[in-house]
Amino acid sequence: MSETERSPLLPKGPPNEPRQNLVLLWIGVWSMIFISSVDSTIVATLISTIGSSLESMQLSSWIGTSYLLSFCAFTPLYGRLANIFGRRPSVLFAGTLFGGGTVLCGFATTMPQLIAFRAIAGIGGGMTVVGSIIVSDSVPLRSRALHQGFANVTFAIGGAIGAPIGGWLGSTIGWRAAFIGQGPFVFFALFLLWKEIREPEFILNADRHSFFSKLKRVDYAGSASLVIGLLCFLVGMHFQTTAGYGWDNPRVWGLLTASAVVACAFVLIEGRFAPEPVMPLRMLKRRTPAFANLTMVLLSVFNFSTIYNVPLYFTAARVRSSAEAGVHLIPLSVMIAFGSVYTGWYMHKTGRYWWIQVFACSTVIVTSVALAFWDAATPEWILYTTLVPFGFGFAALSTTAILALISSVPTEEIPVATGLLFLSRVMGQVIGVSLSAALAQALLARNLRASIIGPGSAEVIEKILDSTEYIHTLPPDLQQKAAASWLGAIHVVFFCQIGLAVMVLLSALPIEENDLPGKRSELPTPTCQTTETRQNGTP
Repeated sequence: MSETERSPLLPKGPPNEPRQNLVLLWIGVWSMIFISSVDSTIVATLISTIGSSLESMQLSSWIGTSYLLSFCAFTPLYGRLANIFGRRPSVLFAGTLFGGGTVLCGFATTMPQLIAFRAIAGIGGGMTVVGSIIVSDSVPLRSRALHQGFANVTFAIGGAIGAPIGGWLGSTIGWRAAFIGQGPFVFFALFLLWKEIREPEFILNADRHSFFSKLKRVDYAGSASLVIGLLCFLVGMHFQTTAGYGWDNPRVWGLLTASAVVACAFVLIEGRFAPEPVMPLRMLKRRTPAFANLTMVLLSVFNFSTIYNVPLYFTAARVRSSAEAGVHLIPLSVMIAFGSVYTGWYMHKTGRYWWIQVFACSTVIVTSVALAFWDAATPEWILYTTLVPFGFGFAALSTTAILALISSVPTEEIPVATGLLFLSRVMGQVIGVSLSAALAQALLARNLRASIIGPGSAEVIEKILDSTEYIHTLPPDLQQKAAASWLGAIHVVFFCQIGLAVMVLLSALPIEENDLPGKRSELPTPTCQTTETRQNGTP
């Protein structure tokens, strides 16, 4: 194994060489992560305000959907771009798209303009992928765990404060300030990164090649098929879950069929024809990369299914306000922050992660069982504490998965592996929300038709399916039936999540534990060992 696989790609050089100021570098990376997290929640709180302002409420859901579509489709590309063009050009390209697209949203005069600008910002969302690659370049693996913990805390804080900031701006200065105000912070972070990033040696050697020769290395066919396949899948699921089209609607099954066909083409391209594939399938033939990505997909499905359905339990099944639902999620955010820092500290101190990974999986199972027994009379203390174990488990697994992955691949594959893991996370998000929403809506419709009958029942049922706020306006008898119908649907979703939590555990068990050395004195004499011969073995 080469030394650069076990230590920073950017070791300390002679005194006369320019060196990174790591403090400024971390400020730049964490600022990008923070702004990305703030943006996601700040915009979510303003969707109805923006829709009313631009007089296009029927299109307002596409404000979030367009960003998610482009973010999910383009995220995995940045791992390969960071290797071909370098870290600095890649993060500047992504950050400029994100910052420019976000600022342009503040000047949009029509809803189609705003949706297009949000899509541009989503393409630049890959700056978080490049930021993670930069951290991997700059610190040893053991310290990488601690820095990942701090990054998770930064993301959690940004998500927590974004909603109140968005609400305040929407009711005072105006929603445009929420977009324009992000610009100075994005470009300040870009300036720090431009100034402090140092490229690894193999990138500097590649700089001797012309720009056009680098362009030839880009996997255009694979990238295009990946983008088209993901877009077809996401738009198809959007029509089914958000727009209310049935599975038999040509828009739904047509797009999902097209997605499956393009996915097959993508696998063929990546496996047979692409010289530098954007998603090297050979990586997924290895034990740890395959199971690390599978664990991240399943964990993200569980996470976003929970985040989507827990608020519905309060607003629809318990007929409470959105503010009360939000308060019950605070313990989850606190434990994510604690779990991130603790896991990073533990891995930094011990260089181990397999057992804490297994423990984290057990906390996911505990939470899934507790959620399945929520009913209309569950005590408040249980409602506040149920998500606490999962908060720790989610943070721990998110941290260990990326460390297990990058410690199991050669140095030159770390950027691509990082992009692949981020794709797994985003795909889990899409699947978790889409499938749980589809299941809940189907069960809710069945329950409502069984309990609400009589003249005008079809119209009432349709309004209940369209909005949880409508339940609060119903007379007591119909309100009780609607709440019971919602509770029955959410119960089934939560019971399904028990099986999902067990799958998370089973997918994490085969992940191998590699050494995470943190000091140069701990490094072995450089050899040409393969990835397989340097495995420690797993308990």
